[in-house]
Amino acid sequence: MTTARRAATTARRNAAEAKTTEADPKKTTDASIEAESDTETGQDAVRPTAGAGLVALVGMGPGDPGLLTLRAAEVLGRADVVVVNRALCDDEFLSHCRPDAEILDSAAGDPAKITAKAAKAGKNVVRLFQGDPVLACNLAAEGGALRKAGIPFEVVPGVSTVTGVPGYAGIPLTDAKHREVRIIDASAGAVVWERFSAPEATLVILGAEHSVAEVAKGLMSVGRPDSTPAAMITMGTTTEQETVVSTLQRLAPDTKGMEVPAMIIVGDVVGWQDRLSWFETKPLFGWRVLVPRTKEQAASLSEQLRGYGAVPGEVPTISVEPPRTPQQMERAVKGLVTGRYEWVVFTSTNAVRAVREKFSDYGLDARAFAGLKVAAVGEQTAKALVEFGVQPDLVPAGQQSSEGLLEVWPPYDEDLDPINRVLLPRADIATDTLIAGLTDLGWECEDVTAYRTVRAAPPPAPIREAIKGGGFDAVLFTSSSTVKNLIGIAGKPHNVTVIACIGPQTAKTAEEYGLRVDVMSDKPSVSALAEALAEYGARRRAAQVEAGDPLRKPSQMRRGARRRK
Repeated sequence: MTTARRAATTARRNAAEAKTTEADPKKTTDASIEAESDTETGQDAVRPTAGAGLVALVGMGPGDPGLLTLRAAEVLGRADVVVVNRALCDDEFLSHCRPDAEILDSAAGDPAKITAKAAKAGKNVVRLFQGDPVLACNLAAEGGALRKAGIPFEVVPGVSTVTGVPGYAGIPLTDAKHREVRIIDASAGAVVWERFSAPEATLVILGAEHSVAEVAKGLMSVGRPDSTPAAMITMGTTTEQETVVSTLQRLAPDTKGMEVPAMIIVGDVVGWQDRLSWFETKPLFGWRVLVPRTKEQAASLSEQLRGYGAVPGEVPTISVEPPRTPQQMERAVKGLVTGRYEWVVFTSTNAVRAVREKFSDYGLDARAFAGLKVAAVGEQTAKALVEFGVQPDLVPAGQQSSEGLLEVWPPYDEDLDPINRVLLPRADIATDTLIAGLTDLGWECEDVTAYRTVRAAPPPAPIREAIKGGGFDAVLFTSSSTVKNLIGIAGKPHNVTVIACIGPQTAKTAEEYGLRVDVMSDKPSVSALAEALAEYGARRRAAQVEAGDPLRKPSQMRRGARRRK
């Protein structure tokens, strides 16, 4: 059912139930509740608010933006207004919104009144709740207020904190022997613990972060053995998640100093955690990894790092600018159209972008490549070409570099190749390796400056301080220039930071700048570099487990850092 039909249906239903008398004008405000008593039924009769927008009461899950449902993303995409506690909402949730959507902080006042006011102005409103609106949220009060105000609404369930957090911790709430789950809100205190003394029931206790000792004492006082397995999970489903498995007797001292929000799980099912833990055991879990590239360049690399449990931070070290003299590129584009070249070689996504922009200036598109052979130095460059509408004829399957491209490049054959000219639209600082290799193979190369690379502006002060102070667990260097430029704009990484380099030349440059190289990929690709870092992280974690040491990230080894229990 569409939004308009749903709104109309709800309005008709409310109208049928409403009394026909007019509301007292003195009681009608933007945030008022419009209701009267129905003497025959004893229920409130509600008058629909004319022109009101639809409100969606949406659950955004327990914390991981990846747990947002498809339906939630859909309604966020068409919202005029979003009402949410900004302190508890990752920006990634709001990335589903339109750029012109208004974001209102629910902490700035009564959320129900903020939502109702926006809806009465005819706006489509999304009210975001942590977890699932129907469980441990304020749906009853806020939904009830909207109902009385005659504002149509729908509920979009989300992944509940009660199930999502234990799932990410590797703790099933039920198993073959334990089929009952009891949920307790201990935030207001005064819990009657006698009601939860049955040992076969799994307890999920919310709002007890600051009263762990009282909770444990209460359960033991009503007969739960002090050896009963218990776990506390903080910052669940995020890369800050921490799970401490203990017993009722030891839970309070073992969880001292843990962050909030947190959840307590009590019962024998906690014993599954050491076998089913999958999230916190990722090789780079919680590692803050610096990627010295722009967001566009780092998209696939950052996604791969997130798959390993890391938190990537993109910091551009170079800025791409047009060439100082555009005449070279103009002649090259004319030559493409008139058949001057046999091959065009793209050695970076920036080169693809530069040619694409020049094509746009002349009203050309991918059809101008008809009759040409196109080569790409690697998978990412090939992907950029495909997005442009060009399917590359040659991409190295192994080493994704100039050397790898030369290994598969055919020698010039005057019987097969009517033209021996190759166009290379590249950066102003490109090396001569590719030109020399193609020349040896009998080809004539035209090296054209398609763009210039200059050092990027320094990152914000907090990023610079994190780089120099050990706030990052690892940094990935994808070229010698990224080493030089990062140190130039932000300073040298702290000695606890793991340094990962894409190849021997990059590693040599890092060492020349006084850095200790910990990881080097076996082939020069960013994907292989991320994989090599993940393998390093897995070995490091296994060594800590085998030695019986606390699990600590590299950043936690610096002096004064908070250490995980």
